[in-house]
Amino acid sequence: MDSRRDFLKGVLASGAAITTSAIAPPACARETLSRPAEALGLLYDATLCIGCKACVAACKEVNNNPPEFSTEDHLWDTPLDTSGYTFNLIKMYRNGTMEKKDAEVNGFAFMKTSCMHCADPSCVSACPVSAMMKDPVTGIVSYDPQACVGCRYCVVACPFGIPKYQYDSPTGKIGKCELCRHRYKDGHYSACAEVCPTGATLYGKTSDLLAEAKRRIALKPGEMTRYPRGKIGGPDQSYEAPVGKYLNHVYGEKEYGGTQVLKLSAVTFEKVGMPDLPPNKSGAATSETIQHTLYGGLIMPLAVLGALSFIAKKNVRDEDDSAANGTGEK
Repeated sequence: MDSRRDFLKGVLASGAAITTSAIAPPACARETLSRPAEALGLLYDATLCIGCKACVAACKEVNNNPPEFSTEDHLWDTPLDTSGYTFNLIKMYRNGTMEKKDAEVNGFAFMKTSCMHCADPSCVSACPVSAMMKDPVTGIVSYDPQACVGCRYCVVACPFGIPKYQYDSPTGKIGKCELCRHRYKDGHYSACAEVCPTGATLYGKTSDLLAEAKRRIALKPGEMTRYPRGKIGGPDQSYEAPVGKYLNHVYGEKEYGGTQVLKLSAVTFEKVGMPDLPPNKSGAATSETIQHTLYGGLIMPLAVLGALSFIAKKNVRDEDDSAANGTGEK
């Protein structure tokens, strides 16, 4: 048995050596992809959010998604997180006495959770059948249930934990925000932005949204300004209100190589539930390069298959020889 164990170790080591030697240069990450020039997205301003969850209800309605219950009475739609049937959710940060809105100490704040529509999305990179796609013009990350094989690689790959699988269905699909792209032909846009009473969620080109976010940050707290509502470039629904105290940070401008959904907050983003991700670089750029290097030309599969075939043939030969000599192991 010791000799066989040593043999197996040697074969595995040889297979690894073959694979390593076959891959000449080390894997170097490709460049992170950028947002399309006409990329569409959302700007969420937590200082304007009142937690009414009109956006949650509107999202459910336009996507024909059923309610989800977290209480026994089943009277209200009360999802605790995004899911295969809940694409948009408002979460709440709480601290101490919760006396003041948008205060980290003894305060509370809101944060919108939905697809970030990354410039270089990991879900698209990880999907083996192109069920996840990124539109080259709008940059919207969409999902094709007809192409999906249910592998759920997208669920694992997303750093924001957004794509969710419908586990309760025998023909389950992935559920996620697609910026209401199915409503564009009727002249509508993202329902969450359409119904938001304060303009906390604003729809438009990401470049325009980024400019608006930086305009707000540059203002002095308490200064009066006009806040647009609904859609940048759409009918004027703006209103005047005092400026809140913003962090000097537009979340999504650079995180993970940039996203098309941008966020403003007065409370540290990590505390309101947003992951701390490296700037200007997506994980997809690194992982995709490694995968293509290992599997390009079938180098890795051939090396592993060769090693396994050698092991199988050796084991069969040893067993045949033992049987012929009447020394088979019990």
